[in-house]
Amino acid sequence: METKQEIAQQIQYADFLKVDIRVGTIVCVEDFPEARKPAYKLEIDFGDLGRKRSSAQITHHYCKEDLVGKQVLAVVNFPPRQIGKFMSEVLTLGLPDDNGHVVLLEPTLKVPNNGRMF
Repeated sequence: METKQEIAQQIQYADFLKVDIRVGTIVCVEDFPEARKPAYKLEIDFGDLGRKRSSAQITHHYCKEDLVGKQVLAVVNFPPRQIGKFMSEVLTLGLPDDNGHVVLLEPTLKVPNNGRMF
């Protein structure tokens, strides 16, 4: 039985602009065995913003070899978050599939790293 989800509280456009979502290219992927749920450690190249690290629970749909070179979207202006001994600097964005496994958000065409979503 499907449950209806409510739309989040309405915001103003200025509120949306506070969330800085950028595109970057994954340049390095490592296993993250210390994570509570299966995850990878990602290093993402954001061009002029430099390389940032992120923890991502994406092991169900993605193998490490297929992730290197993939462009992804990430929130770059959240404060860093300590996950075990790993510091995650950006939030890599994805959506759940029918079973709750994360599917990455990515551009359908190659775009310059550091491009901002608007």
